[in-house]
Amino acid sequence: MAYNDLRDFLSALEKAGELRRVKAEADPELEITEITDRVSKNFGPALLFENAKGSAHSLAINIFGSEKRMCMALEVDSLDDLGARIINLVDKNVPQNLMDKLKTLPALMELSSILPKTVKKGPCKEVVLKGDDIDILKFPVLKCWPGDAGRFITMPCVFTKDPENGSRNCGMYRMQVYDGASTGMHWHTHHTGAEHFRKAARMGLDRLEAAVALGPDPAVTFSATAPVPDGIDEMLLAGFIRKKPVELIKCETVDIEVPANSEIVLEGYVPVGELRREGPFGDHTGYYSLADDYPVFHITCITHRKDAVYPATIVGKPPMEDCYMGVATGRIFLPLLKKQVPEIVDMSMPLEGVFHNIMFLSIDKKYPMQAHKVMNYVWGTGQMMFTKMIVVVDKDVDVRNMSEVMWRLGNNVDWARDVTVVKGPVDTLDHSSPYPYWGNKIGIDATKKLPGEGHMREWPDDIVMSGDIKDLVTKRWKEYGIDD
Repeated sequence: MAYNDLRDFLSALEKAGELRRVKAEADPELEITEITDRVSKNFGPALLFENAKGSAHSLAINIFGSEKRMCMALEVDSLDDLGARIINLVDKNVPQNLMDKLKTLPALMELSSILPKTVKKGPCKEVVLKGDDIDILKFPVLKCWPGDAGRFITMPCVFTKDPENGSRNCGMYRMQVYDGASTGMHWHTHHTGAEHFRKAARMGLDRLEAAVALGPDPAVTFSATAPVPDGIDEMLLAGFIRKKPVELIKCETVDIEVPANSEIVLEGYVPVGELRREGPFGDHTGYYSLADDYPVFHITCITHRKDAVYPATIVGKPPMEDCYMGVATGRIFLPLLKKQVPEIVDMSMPLEGVFHNIMFLSIDKKYPMQAHKVMNYVWGTGQMMFTKMIVVVDKDVDVRNMSEVMWRLGNNVDWARDVTVVKGPVDTLDHSSPYPYWGNKIGIDATKKLPGEGHMREWPDDIVMSGDIKDLVTKRWKEYGIDD
């Protein structure tokens, strides 16, 4: 069954031994980050700080910080399970003829049953604050790292509408708190929220309305980070994950709907033409992202539960909580990638790559330069365009085993023949690029080379023990007494 809300998920984590309550006072300025960072680096549990200094509200953090907790959040036994459900739905909804159309009816019914729906009442409106009562700093907003420009809201689900067609978008963009009623809005140029903002400017509007949900159920929070195709409502993805519609409620002061089960909701607007210095911020790259000018979010209303739990995350040198969200994204959307590129066998984005720096791909190679064809497809697809390094290996290589990938990389690559460097878009946070928004990316073909790929010598065979000896040793293993 779908979680009713964030606290329902927290209860499930606690029951499973995946959450610890911290009753001692802890300061949202740096101290909570240091505690959580130590827990993350030791692959520890989610934390619920019940006595955050300066606030009457508790703080939940690291709730997605392991593969087990990601599976619990998405209510699956394996992250691959959700990917299989998605590809099954896609397959059912590509009808070729009348009979195929009839066969898709169950899938269409499934889709209709998970469409978001609007409700009139919701727990997120137990408390309504307007005017002088607005103060985001009543909640334990974190200052994460010593060089940060201030406190940052780090797990916001930001809702906007396309000013032309009204379509909804929900993304996760950090928000620096300037004062109790205003924050930055860290919209990178590639984000849909930023495109909505640019459209508002082109249309001559003076502002773009926005609403921020803090602490909806975990499927909604994950969906805000997912690289869904343009035009697909993240709330539909969340409903698909939960197998139950997301209930939305109309905001008090803006024409936007937000999840009714949220812990906290910030309503407001982003003026066209107003920019303010935002950052530095200790980012998921493990470095401080530099200060720059970004739009400003003005809060017109805060609604929240009476005993609201403030959700947060910290980012920095991996492993961190966001790394596991990235792993989940890769596993869930891999089947769709394989649907488009059937020769892809598996994909891994190691934690050290912090989402977009490193990708390992295994392929079923059948013709010369096929690895380079796959690289170019990846660089031309959605947010995978940001990938700085792609390493392609053969189908029998376990791409989730970095030791094996590095061994193949060292043995199978001639640097003059097998490496390609291309120019293209890079993530805004990529400080190594000489220019904002674009730079150079590398592709490495670590597959075994075919005769048509310019390899003039015979390619040697892998060292593999004969099957009968392996079976014999397996059968007699206990006799050797090695494990005693």
